[in-house]
Amino acid sequence: MFPPGPAPAAAPPTPALQAGTAELALRGLPDFSALVDRYGPAVVNVEVVEKAQAGAGGLQLSPNDPFYDFFRRFGIPAPGEGQRGNVPPARGAGSGFIINSDGYILTNTHVVANADEVTVRLTDRREFPAKVIGADERTDVAVIKINASNLPIVKLGDPARIKPGQWVLAIGSPFGFENSATAGIISATSRSVPGENNYVPFIQTDVAVNPGNSGGPLFNMAGEVIGINSQIFSRTGGFMGVSFAIPIDVARNVGEQLIKTGRVVRGRIGVTIQDVNAQLAESFGLARPHGALVSSVEKDGPAARAGILPGDVILSVGGHAIERYGELSGAIAAMRPGAEASLTVWREGKEQNVGVKVAELKEQQQLSARSGKPVPRGTEKPGALGLTVRPLSPEEKEQAKTQGSLVVEDVAGPAQAAEVEPGDIILGINGKRVHTAKELQDATQAAGKNVALLIQRGDAQIFVPLRLP
Repeated sequence: MFPPGPAPAAAPPTPALQAGTAELALRGLPDFSALVDRYGPAVVNVEVVEKAQAGAGGLQLSPNDPFYDFFRRFGIPAPGEGQRGNVPPARGAGSGFIINSDGYILTNTHVVANADEVTVRLTDRREFPAKVIGADERTDVAVIKINASNLPIVKLGDPARIKPGQWVLAIGSPFGFENSATAGIISATSRSVPGENNYVPFIQTDVAVNPGNSGGPLFNMAGEVIGINSQIFSRTGGFMGVSFAIPIDVARNVGEQLIKTGRVVRGRIGVTIQDVNAQLAESFGLARPHGALVSSVEKDGPAARAGILPGDVILSVGGHAIERYGELSGAIAAMRPGAEASLTVWREGKEQNVGVKVAELKEQQQLSARSGKPVPRGTEKPGALGLTVRPLSPEEKEQAKTQGSLVVEDVAGPAQAAEVEPGDIILGINGKRVHTAKELQDATQAAGKNVALLIQRGDAQIFVPLRLP
């Protein structure tokens, strides 16, 4: 259903594109006109009528609007949320692009989420009702289809070849202005976006992306689609020079599965990971911050069976380096269940190679937050960390489902600056488990200036970096 993938070597621009850019190239400026002429007809406008929502009337903000994402990102209820009463169905608009001449179209999940009716409009003004073939919330990739043939299609590129500083072009329907072209450069690659699932190594650009651009293609100078424009990062709700696109290889993998089976199968190895900052890198003896730090390992999961431990730093998968933790999530998720992931792991100051058999990721609810129930005051206070701790009773350990033995009563100094909270359970320091206040003090003294404190908060385990005075 998808067009052929990119050639082994970088595809050169077509003669038309070369001719159209020759004059401006002499002046060092790009000309996108030939690209827009050739591939613009494959970009479509997607209009959505959503199912009626409960509400009290007044302003209703559609979830497929980047303005809605702005409210969600900063924890602010969007207009219309939480209201009661019957209101008219909301309408929304986005973009998409044709990947198959028989009518398959890629767009964003948030464009067609909760859709009752989807209409696709082509550049020649023809309109078609569309069917949602499948939608994946984790990557925000959706496939829709119209009953048409001999349609213009895009050419797919290889995001692995892109670099910051390269020119890119977006085509979409910002604010309903169909087939609008905006250009800019790639600002960064493999970005993890706050609040997202980290299954997508986003392409960051400074291309103007606004409400209605969502789901549209991001082209390179060779006329190849390298990403799907997905969202903006903004403090106002409007474009502020930072936009994000889903790499097309991620979208292609998801889209092919949605077309074939209607669902997406992902790999998992059963670890909780976090980024490695400068303090954590020094704590674990790394020359520089990189990799994915394992903060917890699922009991009897694939990683546990392979011998992965909390405090391990995963540096590569299948020979591909992991710079940031989000890259590991995407790499494992893209693997088929049953495959073996070859990991390079940093443990106790040296690298080790570990093979892990990948399992299937099952959809599950988010980890619950800790109850915040007050605990009795204690008296053990390791001064260097600024922590007041006390032993957990057997009943408390069973209730918290923890292997830890110390709970935080109060925080000050370095612990307070690192946002350790009362009720957190202390598990270890710099990869070493501690069970008593004395062991905590001794481990702190042996750790040096930078301490990686492993805590349990609710059901989650995380490493917290502390810098000692």
